[in-house]
Amino acid sequence: MTKKELAIAYHNQKYNCAQAVAMAFAEEAGIDKELLFKVCEGCGLGMGGMEGTCGAVTGAVILAGLKNSDGNFENPGTKAATYQLSREIVKQFREKNGTSICGELKGIETGKVLRSCPDCIMDAVEIVEDVLKY
Repeated sequence: MTKKELAIAYHNQKYNCAQAVAMAFAEEAGIDKELLFKVCEGCGLGMGGMEGTCGAVTGAVILAGLKNSDGNFENPGTKAATYQLSREIVKQFREKNGTSICGELKGIETGKVLRSCPDCIMDAVEIVEDVLKY
């Protein structure tokens, strides 16, 4: 099963978009699945209200931190590089879809859906594979 297929299978099991993307890479990220599931729970539905960043993008950005952070509490040395990875993830997603805001993707105000949740999830997985090399 590809990562895209796995992420869609998770979404079909009622995982939110952030959970679906992040959980598809839990093993590669080396993180407990239950913990990752919990961490991503509040990131779905555009941070809970469709007004924020798409959950699929948020899940991808969470993976950037898991992949790149040095975990050094006293002298973090990887923030700038992690921000750069996160910026690239958001940039690529926006280039594909015109926005990274959940409500805009779903056409809440315009009535025109730019991208479905499954398509956003597949885009985010593809970007994770490209940018983070998972």
